[in-house]
Amino acid sequence: MYKYRKYHCIPLSICLAIASCKIPAIMPTNENRTVPEAYNDSKDTTNMSAIQWRTFFKDQDLVNLIDTALANNQELKITLQEIEIARNDIRSRHAALLPTVGLRAGAELEKVGRYTSQGAGDASTEIEPGKEVPEHLPNFTVSAFANWEADIWKKLHNAKKAAVTRYLSTMEGRNFVLTNLIAEVANSYYELVALDNQLLIVRQNIELQKSALEIVKVQKEAARATELAVKKFEAEVLGSQSLEFDIRQKIKETENRINFLLGRYPQEITRDKSNFLDLLPQTVNTGIPSQLLANRPDIKQAELDLTAAKLDVKVARAEFYPSFGISAALGFEAFKPNYLVKYPVESLLYSLAGDLAGPLINRNAIRAEFNSANARQLQAIYNYERTILNAYLEVNTQLSNINNLEKSYDLKSQQVDALTRSIDIANDLFKSARADYFEVLMTQRDALESKLELIETKKEQLNAAINIYKELGGGWK
Repeated sequence: MYKYRKYHCIPLSICLAIASCKIPAIMPTNENRTVPEAYNDSKDTTNMSAIQWRTFFKDQDLVNLIDTALANNQELKITLQEIEIARNDIRSRHAALLPTVGLRAGAELEKVGRYTSQGAGDASTEIEPGKEVPEHLPNFTVSAFANWEADIWKKLHNAKKAAVTRYLSTMEGRNFVLTNLIAEVANSYYELVALDNQLLIVRQNIELQKSALEIVKVQKEAARATELAVKKFEAEVLGSQSLEFDIRQKIKETENRINFLLGRYPQEITRDKSNFLDLLPQTVNTGIPSQLLANRPDIKQAELDLTAAKLDVKVARAEFYPSFGISAALGFEAFKPNYLVKYPVESLLYSLAGDLAGPLINRNAIRAEFNSANARQLQAIYNYERTILNAYLEVNTQLSNINNLEKSYDLKSQQVDALTRSIDIANDLFKSARADYFEVLMTQRDALESKLELIETKKEQLNAAINIYKELGGGWK
């Protein structure tokens, strides 16, 4: 006889470590689940994921885009149909617990051989005095029947519980899709606004380079500059103009990516392009580590999948035991339809039967299904461990990213200020012949690159705040 196996969760070695979390083929309760001791040195127990996404995002244009995505996104609609499938599976499992009741009506015509036991018996039998049984004997039946399997091993109950658990898992899967969808729309939106600002910087730089080109041309006519300097400045203008078209293409690609998330055909994305560098990322409060278990939909989904896998093992185990079924029928049967009413007592039929059946010889299929259920349970355990590990590492990575981006942005801001002032200095020196054209070109190029990098860093700051919000479990409420 197969003995039901209990599995224990392998301890997670995650820096400060998830305490050895014992998972005996079922999901641990909230009280004995643990995660890493801390993300950082902060003791703030307020988790920013508790903020509703409409409050988290301040830009009304972005809020409108997210609303549209939640209404039209195809991936979300696919997930909703998975929920409907899981709900119907619950109905199916619940129906298996109830008796099956039906009505049956039938008609048949039978002619048996004269020299058979039944034929000989019919020939010597009178239905009524002086009236033999017809050679061609019809038969009419009207009856109700019922079948019911007694769930003595809880097989059907456990199958229903597994279906309910998987339904709850699909709900958490929906929440996970919501979280990722909102974050993806927000990240793409800020990428689009950043590209708008980079395009503006490039166009301003083109005007500045054209002014410098005109000065060089004048100096060439006055024999203070050479044709080489003119061509170098022209090449710089052409390079910036080419960069402008590259950015415009990226803007179109980003707009189309947002439109895809919103489930609509290409159109312009409404957004606020002003004051991008003045935007401040949301304050980050990570809360306490155990809140990841309560807030992250993917962790809750993995937990529910593990519970369902444990129930599947119980169902597969019960297949080794005998099943007990009860069947019953009640109705009327006669060889003439009018006899069903004329002689109801004589036409009455009923039956009641119980049977106990179990596998005896060929149990390989049951054994294979039991082994598969155990393997799926192990998969669910490993997936649960992996999900917790991934959640912790994502949060840890984003916290480090936010801290480093803040320092990087401050330094890049100082770099932009210095290079912006150096452009005026280089132009003045060039006009007074105290600096050559190469120094002017390099100064302009460095200033342009630093401004574009500053905008890129600001975008990464905003995206990092969105990502930590998502990875702490926010966005689906």
